[in-house]
Amino acid sequence: MTVNIKENYQKEVVPMLKKQFGYTNDLEVPRLAKVVVNMGLGEATANAKAIDGGVKDLVTVTGQKPIVNRSRKSIATFKVREGMPVGASVTLRGRRMYDFLAKLIHIALPRIRDFRGLSARSFDGRGNYSVGIKEQLIFPEINYEQVDAIRGMDIAIVTTARTDQEAQALLAALGMPFRR
Repeated sequence: MTVNIKENYQKEVVPMLKKQFGYTNDLEVPRLAKVVVNMGLGEATANAKAIDGGVKDLVTVTGQKPIVNRSRKSIATFKVREGMPVGASVTLRGRRMYDFLAKLIHIALPRIRDFRGLSARSFDGRGNYSVGIKEQLIFPEINYEQVDAIRGMDIAIVTTARTDQEAQALLAALGMPFRR
């Protein structure tokens, strides 16, 4: 089952959104700009190998090498020094973005235990949507035996929509399973 989100967007979503919001030009219609996948690796302060495991998981899930995020300042209560690795993130654009989104919508999200849909409250007011995932095991590429720790990730879907209603209509038309 191959789902081409970009093709679906051009053939079905653009005409639907033009009709729904009264756009006169195809370029006015909101579109996906990028998808940012972020994984916080706070346990790396005690275990340096945690960074390697998190980076390996992100490469497996997204198909792109992440950048390692380092702390900006020292925080004694968390035993963090300036410059220590504390996370990893990937910015997906173009084909990788569409492939990752198709995998997220059609394969990974339905594998979440007791999944009843995503909250429609996670929009930021400017047409961007964020979702948190508690474990990386919902992605089929992750081999359960090779996982050293269960880690969550944050996924931010950035659109060119001006309002949250436009962004929600765009994502719902692309197949994002929102709670009713």
